[in-house]
Amino acid sequence: MDLLGNIVFNDREITNERLELTDNKANYILGPNLTLKNCTLVLKVSARRLSLKQPRFIDCTFEVKQELKNYQSWVAASLKGCRFKGRLTGCDFGYWPEYMSLPWYQHGSIEDCDFSEARMDACRIMGSDPSTLRFPKWPCFTILDPIGRAPELRSVKWPGLVGDVIVDDLHTHPPQTRALTYYAPVLAERLEASLEEIRAVIEKFDCILA
Repeated sequence: MDLLGNIVFNDREITNERLELTDNKANYILGPNLTLKNCTLVLKVSARRLSLKQPRFIDCTFEVKQELKNYQSWVAASLKGCRFKGRLTGCDFGYWPEYMSLPWYQHGSIEDCDFSEARMDACRIMGSDPSTLRFPKWPCFTILDPIGRAPELRSVKWPGLVGDVIVDDLHTHPPQTRALTYYAPVLAERLEASLEEIRAVIEKFDCILA
């Protein structure tokens, strides 16, 4: 750790190692010119303590031990064949160069990744093909092509405030949004609906995975 509290991983390739990013007083910076293969990364820091600058993760496992909230910087990483475990809220993955003009945000990607052991809520896949990804099952659910399918999704009555807060605003997401995953218990509690009511509606649509 340097005098500013930074722990930097860059200009190297790391294979078959376990990296524990768990010091809540450190700022972890991954990249540039960093490739990790078959590594396990244990994350137990807040979003502001983790910076990604175009790292490449290949066949890595991310064990998120502390809920990672409102973290868009995954779009500054290349993710291939990776697995995610733990709670992810408000996170974006994939290719979204418009998010920031910094050079590492121009090369993000995601493919062949597995979120089936993660709890995702209000997470988006940007500018990448969601068909190569495994999403978590119910009580999570994933809307594919949420902008394109928005008129169809608005055509039915949703329980509580789900329609007003979630469905009616699908068109406001960035054009690159390819998939959108929610955690139904959070919606049920926040938007005055029951899990059964939400499940009954989403089962009507082939563009929703649950």
